[in-house]
Amino acid sequence: MSRAQYTKEAKRWVIKIGSALLTKDGKGLDYAAIKDWSEQIAGLRKQGIEIILVSSGSVAEGMSRMGWSKRPTELAELQAAAAIGQTGLIEAYENQFKKHGIQAAQILLTHDDISNRKRYLNARNTLRALLKFKALPIINENDTVALEEMRLGDNDTLAALAANLIEADLLVILTDQEGLFDKDPRHNTDAKLISEDSANNADLLKFVGDISTSLGSGGMGTKLTAAKRAAHSGCATVIASGREEKVLQRLAQGEEVGTLLKPEHTQITARKQWIAGQVQVCGVLYLDQGASLAIQKNGTSLLPVGIEKSEGKFDRGDVVDCKNTNGEVIARGVVNYSRNEVCQLYKTPSNQISNILGYAGEAEIIHRDNLVVL
Repeated sequence: MSRAQYTKEAKRWVIKIGSALLTKDGKGLDYAAIKDWSEQIAGLRKQGIEIILVSSGSVAEGMSRMGWSKRPTELAELQAAAAIGQTGLIEAYENQFKKHGIQAAQILLTHDDISNRKRYLNARNTLRALLKFKALPIINENDTVALEEMRLGDNDTLAALAANLIEADLLVILTDQEGLFDKDPRHNTDAKLISEDSANNADLLKFVGDISTSLGSGGMGTKLTAAKRAAHSGCATVIASGREEKVLQRLAQGEEVGTLLKPEHTQITARKQWIAGQVQVCGVLYLDQGASLAIQKNGTSLLPVGIEKSEGKFDRGDVVDCKNTNGEVIARGVVNYSRNEVCQLYKTPSNQISNILGYAGEAEIIHRDNLVVL
């Protein structure tokens, strides 16, 4: 598929707009910018494109209303800023979308909504219903209640998870950079824009520096990770500058704007998308070389004989990472046994499980249907 086809043929988009594009250098919301985004999105909808908007800006707007010039570091202060700013953010969008006859809908998600299978499915069903009713979902992380260790962390991640939730065709991450460069363009005049690549190309990370801002929490690294997550559901990602004139319309027309990161593999099942999309896992299983190769090359289940050690606190039904002998995460899955039971089964043939545990359990620590190769 050509680059133009990825954007021209996409009929369901997730669009993420960062704080730098929605605020005036920490001086509150940029209402002119919100008006422009709303007009562009309304134009896409007239072309028959379904839109889910993931918008930053609540903390920045809260900072402005409180007269703070520096982003808070204390969790409670961040939550307060988000609570104060969220009302202004959604009101600004609603006022603009009303002009185009579009009903806006606010969706606030936390890590628990993603990690809990039932709540995950409920969120997906809600989003699908909103699209059916021609409403425009506006998603943000529920910063007001999320604990620090259980936060999604940035809206790039949230946008990718939203793309998985509703099986979007295209994720558009708008930022204040033109896309991904082979060098930091702010410090290197010879930096070249990477027009397109695979979302799973790990070599792209070497081009990434720390470019987070005082208003936002993500950098280019989080955008690459988001593209990889989105690719699990067959979704392509475009990282582009939101300062480009009519950037959304130009993408819809197939113009080569920004960096396109293509999904390398076919779409995985909805359940495996949920497993792969977990931001927080409960533990880690360390595999020997044979087990690592069998999972990666042959798509087999994980048997106890291939496990050398484990970490964390997990029970049956929890999601854990699988690491190879180099300490690299190669897979993620739902375990059939608790950490205590797994510790008793290291390097054990499956036919010995009942003798060791005293009951007949599953032959696999993780069945292949519940295992995703990353």
